[in-house]
Order: sequence, then structure tokens, then C-alpha cells
Amino acid sequence: MHTDYKHEQSAHCENGVITNFIRSYGHDFMTEPLAFGLGSGLFYIHLPFIKVNGMPAFAFRTMPGLIFKRTCRSLKIDVQSKRFRKPEAAQHYLDNLLEQGKLVGCQVGVYNLTYFPKEYRFHFNAHNLIVYDKADDHYLVSDPVMETVTRLSVEDMNTVRFAKGVYAPRGHVYWVDSIGDISEEDIKKGIIKGIKRNVRDMLHVPGPITGISGIKYTAKKVKGWRDKLGPRRAGQYLGQIIRMQEEIGTGGGGFRFIYAAFLEQAAAYFDSKELLSISDEFTRAGDMWRESAMKMAGALRGRASAQSDYDQMHDLLNEISDVEKGAFQRLSKLKLK
Repeated sequence: MHTDYKHEQSAHCENGVITNFIRSYGHDFMTEPLAFGLGSGLFYIHLPFIKVNGMPAFAFRTMPGLIFKRTCRSLKIDVQSKRFRKPEAAQHYLDNLLEQGKLVGCQVGVYNLTYFPKEYRFHFNAHNLIVYDKADDHYLVSDPVMETVTRLSVEDMNTVRFAKGVYAPRGHVYWVDSIGDISEEDIKKGIIKGIKRNVRDMLHVPGPITGISGIKYTAKKVKGWRDKLGPRRAGQYLGQIIRMQEEIGTGGGGFRFIYAAFLEQAAAYFDSKELLSISDEFTRAGDMWRESAMKMAGALRGRASAQSDYDQMHDLLNEISDVEKGAFQRLSKLKLK
């Protein structure tokens, strides 16, 4: 059992699980920004055909689970995983892994996490945490977004592991048997691959709703929402962007700051001043996303609901897309060795 497990808080759950996993096996080089960058986590997509509470969905990061898989694959870490049909089988399997001394990653629903403050509980089923031990009919939990370790009863654990709805976890667990040597060359190769993949995802994925094109798509939609939907409904749509940007996951601005920190760390591996300069551009984009959220909040609360305010939001989102496009174009031209 991992009674000496060292918990480290992170800004985002999936990054934090990766970081805590790898550091627990003695690899102190791993940080949250490095995990995010190796996993090519930065993304944007506007999903008009998928409704959340009757409004379009937005995402500022790649699909849940991909960051973990990509990071581990780039470092040649063999990850095993399993899903279940019944809670009883899932509980037995988790207990067995813990008895073998494994750290176990679990996908869970947020709504019934009893250690979360009530205002942070909502129906989101792609949250990740680590179970590192079991004692007195409680699981000892390292949830990366919490300041300290916590615990869940067996009943509560079964509930969150079998939450219903989109991204239903179905008892999903994942673990590694061991993590061998990871050389600096492995890390550098992983950084190069992660950057190239993120350039592809943001600049070259076909269609109007993803990557840089997706940000411009949202900008165009925002400009027309007031006339099409009316001020009240348009404000609710803006609230949806704010919620998905600032409350679900780390949010649009937060992920840009993490990616900026990744490029700063990558610059040290390659002794690259250009990477440091591009890192500043992503910090700038993060600041602009936060400014955008503030403007949208004004419209949501009725303080800035004129068409001219929507025009300003449109212009700011277009400016964000231009900044991120320029940064990724600079990354695409880098020759890292």
C-alpha cells in the first residue's frame, strides 16, 4: 500500500493524475505543464449540435483521457485500463489492484463527490483522481484539484464510478505496472511530438468549428446572438461559454497559461529563446480569454447588453484567434533537435 504517497495539487485533474503517477515512481522531472504539453492538451471546439442544458457545448482542451494516453505513450509507459458493467465487479477489481500495491486512476462523476463543495458539484463525468489505499471501508483519494488527500466511502465511490450521462465512466480504472528509466532524450522527443500534434490540431483539422477556425466561428455566432436570440437568451449563451471556459476543467485562459508554462520548460531542454518568446504569446492569449469572459459576464448580468457590446466580444475573440494562430505558426516553423 502507498501509505507514504505524496499528493501534489494541480490546476486540472487529468494533468495532475499524470504528474502524481509519474512522480510517485521516482521521476521528479514531471510537472503539470510538461504533462499537458506532451499530451498536446490545448484545443478549441464549438459544438452547436451537442447541447448542454439546451445550449451549445464548447471545449478548450482535447478529449478527456487523451492527455494521459498521449503523455504515457510518448514516454513509453505502458498503461492498462478496464471498464465494467456492474459496480460489484468494479469494486472487487479496484480492491485487488490496491492489494497489489498499485496506484489506481479512476474516472468519476463530479456531482456526487462528497468532499467537493456543493457549489462545485455539477453533472460532469470525466473527472479523474487517484486511489492510493483503502482503510476502514473508505478509499483514500488523491484528487489533484484538492489541496490535500481525502477519502470516499465504498458506497460513494461506487456511485461516482457509475455516474450516468455523457462520458459515463462505467467504473473505468487505469494503472501502470511499473515505470522504467526515462531519459532526457525521451523527454525531448516527446516535447517535439507533442508540439507538432498540437500545431496540427489547432491549425489543420478540417472543418469550421475546431481549432483556430473554431474560435472565429464562435466570434461570428456571438455577434449575431443578440438579434437572433434576444438579450436574455443571448446572455445565457454567453454564460455557457463562461461556464465551460472558467468553471469546467481549467478553462480557456487557464489552459493557455499552462501551455505557456510548458513552452517555457521546453525552452530549457532545447536552450531555445524562440520557445520563450512564443510562450509569451500564449500568456497573452490567456489574458485575452479572461478579458473576454469578463465582457461576457457583463452582458449576462445586463450591464453590457447593447449590440455594440456583442460587436466588441466578436472583435476580441477574433483577436484571440489571430494571436493563437500566429503562435502556432511560429511553432510549426521551429527546428528543434
